[in-house]
Amino acid sequence: MHAYFPNRRRILTAAVLLCGLAGVPGFSQAAQPALAQLQAFVDKVESATGRFQQEQISPDGAKRVQAGAFAFQRPGKFRWEVEQPYPQLIVSDGRRVYQYDPDLEQVTERTAGQAIGASPAALLFGSGSLDEAFDLQAQPDRDGLQWLRAVPKTPDAGFTHADIGFSGGLPQRLELLDAFGQTSRILFSGLQANPGIPAARFQFTVPEGTDLVKMN
Repeated sequence: MHAYFPNRRRILTAAVLLCGLAGVPGFSQAAQPALAQLQAFVDKVESATGRFQQEQISPDGAKRVQAGAFAFQRPGKFRWEVEQPYPQLIVSDGRRVYQYDPDLEQVTERTAGQAIGASPAALLFGSGSLDEAFDLQAQPDRDGLQWLRAVPKTPDAGFTHADIGFSGGLPQRLELLDAFGQTSRILFSGLQANPGIPAARFQFTVPEGTDLVKMN
């Protein structure tokens, strides 16, 4: 990571959250409030693939833009691959989460429960009631989207709140404020609902010569 985004844990928190919230086609809830659209997405979409563009803004105003591809499959499997400007890969097989930084020649390994914790991914990748872990609040419409805010009920979730913008039954944008004051804004594109995803997409082998750091 580069100097003005020193905490790699923040990027992992955003990744597991965003894979879980990424919108996909296949159903229509356009006339429903954002909360109903989110619940329908969680109930009906078991897996998805697509692309993302993510803008991160640090508290001092420094900006970083990333782009890449993602895939997820419930419960708990996901792949978040940053392609530009610098490669980075986060993969979960449902049991372990690996964060690989080629530039640093380092892999960080965590248990899935430790990495995801009380984040929305804990529910969005699995099963359960959305309001068990979050206070869900309707927000005013803006930018042609219907919005809701998810506020974690536990203090160690790693983020303050996440705003999700819907249109036509699909999450279109996500704005995340983390516990360090960093804002992440994500746009989704090229999304496919419930595709067949090879199991190998959610497996990771530590490259030869790369340091492995286990965070247990």
